[in-house]
Amino acid sequence: MASYVFYGWWDWRFLSLIALSTITDYIVGFRIQNASTQYVKKRWLWVSIVFNIGLLGFFKYFNFFIDSWVDLLASIGYQSQNVWMLNILLPVGISFYTFQTMSYSIDIYKGKLKPTKNFIAFAAFVSFFPQLVAGPIERATNLLPQFLKKREFTYKAFSYGIKLMIWGFFLKLVVADRAAIYVNAVFNNIENHDGLSFIVATLFFAFQIYGDFAGYSLIAIGTAKLFGFDLMTNFRRPYFSASVGEFWTRWHISLSTWFRDYLYIPLGGNRVVKSRWLFNLFITFLISGLWHGANWTFVIWGALNGIYLIIEALLFKKNRKGLLNVFVTFCLINFAWIFFRANTLENAIYIIRDIFTTPGRLYIGSGDDIAASLYATLAIMILLVIETKKEYFNRIFSISKNKLEVVRLTGYALVVFIILYFGVFGESQFIYFQF
Repeated sequence: MASYVFYGWWDWRFLSLIALSTITDYIVGFRIQNASTQYVKKRWLWVSIVFNIGLLGFFKYFNFFIDSWVDLLASIGYQSQNVWMLNILLPVGISFYTFQTMSYSIDIYKGKLKPTKNFIAFAAFVSFFPQLVAGPIERATNLLPQFLKKREFTYKAFSYGIKLMIWGFFLKLVVADRAAIYVNAVFNNIENHDGLSFIVATLFFAFQIYGDFAGYSLIAIGTAKLFGFDLMTNFRRPYFSASVGEFWTRWHISLSTWFRDYLYIPLGGNRVVKSRWLFNLFITFLISGLWHGANWTFVIWGALNGIYLIIEALLFKKNRKGLLNVFVTFCLINFAWIFFRANTLENAIYIIRDIFTTPGRLYIGSGDDIAASLYATLAIMILLVIETKKEYFNRIFSISKNKLEVVRLTGYALVVFIILYFGVFGESQFIYFQF
């Protein structure tokens, strides 16, 4: 009930979608389990897939496909006079909870899970408020059993949850939202800027989207901890990856593993001829790009990551290591972020062209903009120092593991002070709420 109130506070009408998705997959789970033949099992599985993809497709992609079709016809000289469009409001988190319920049915079909008879537990699994609107995308094999057992309050879990939330708020309010001020000033007014400003804004966006999404994930995981639930890790210092393939084992892990298990492997994975394997890589990331948003910028972003992986598969036989590879990977990921952040495909092309042809001057801003940029730079430096230590020097002095309580509390108090003093408090939303 608390999760439904949480979601309904945004728009109570869309609670019907969650309820409908919940009821459908709850029934489908039993139908798959009790089916007499493999054919019947597969038929019921397709009921779940078609329903959830259809729900997602209608609310998220209906107008996108209509627009794309009209543009295609216009390119060959045919102008549509009456185009049927719908004024559709995208339900928050629909991309997340439809994937979560669909995985439940697929896991039952694969024999990894038995359907639960406890409808309340299943409904709570679908709508669990900490991760409902932006993940992590949980599997029923991990989260659902936790609703069926007794949970007891422990100081250790509570303390750990609070620590995760504090760091999540730092990433969101200080790193992401401070960087967003400069990023928005440049990407939303591209005609007033040149290549150098675009480079800096893209670098800032790399840390904005990381701080924004990793921050949300930590807040969600920490909140769940307070109630005795364990959610999966969603980020693991992705910008220290030495290859694009490694990056996708560290970034948005719940989505990456979802596409791996429910799309890439069923397509054949790497257990097929090489040409088919490369196709599987590409189509998985192309669809992943489309999952992120109904815009050609996301499609190109996904395709670009697929191309990166194909090139790595063709040219590199072993896992790469070393700081040079980390730097090259970071540059490739940043180049792809241009398409992710640009408002339109035309804007992305304009920005890339200016980066390589018109360096120009660096946009500094004035007054509050300068202060925000300086605060963002300082926050990014703090983030890099802490994550570098975790990545390469984890055994060296750690405030959170210090035996002296006064040292630990001082460290936490300092982070809270930084959040309250340098954080941006206002109407800022999480980037992944739009997906």
